[in-house]
Amino acid sequence: MRPAGCRAARPAQSSLASTVSKGGTFNGRVLALRRALLAAPMAALCCSAYFVLALLLVHIVRPDYTLVDHMISDYAVGPSGWIMTSAFLALSFGCLALAIGLLRDGPKSWLGRIGASLLMVAFVGLIVTALFPTDLETAPSTQTGDIHTMSFLVNVVSIFVSTLCLAFSYGGSPTWQRRRTPALIFAGMLAIAFVAQFLTLHRGAPYGITNRLFVAVLLAWLISNSLWLKSAADQRH
Repeated sequence: MRPAGCRAARPAQSSLASTVSKGGTFNGRVLALRRALLAAPMAALCCSAYFVLALLLVHIVRPDYTLVDHMISDYAVGPSGWIMTSAFLALSFGCLALAIGLLRDGPKSWLGRIGASLLMVAFVGLIVTALFPTDLETAPSTQTGDIHTMSFLVNVVSIFVSTLCLAFSYGGSPTWQRRRTPALIFAGMLAIAFVAQFLTLHRGAPYGITNRLFVAVLLAWLISNSLWLKSAADQRH
């Protein structure tokens, strides 16, 4: 016959096991939530990283394209064009991931919503850019090249307006307020890079250099916002 203390210990042990089980379930849910919150910024960072690596690779694969008189879109033409095409697709999905993350964890103001929505416009525009290669300067104009040029303008305008909307929206959010100044600086740099690109769009000008400058500033902005989004998601957790 067991002592009474042993019989009483069983309910206590059962209660303890139930508490541990509930605690494990709660921790599992918290971990799953954290992973979900970080999925968007991490996807945006990975897409941006792929774009950078692919862009560096095409410069090695096509050394015949000089930096001065070839835009990065030219690398999408030819046998190795799939590399640049995949880079444009990666950049498009990076914009989409950043937009989704900002709609969830970014500023809730109408400016913040507009800024995130414009990134979705860029997502569609970059897919069009990838699917319709440009015309090389020495080649005749085609409808495909014209569509590429129009998509480029849509991408530039949507992203630039997005930078402004998001920068001003950051000031009204406690979580994002300290990001407003660097975001405004990025917007100013992007404007300068775009003007430089526009002013050099003629034969004999270094439009290849200004094009890479614009892309570099754009990527720095995308990566910075992805890191800020990751930080905001961590704070929310």
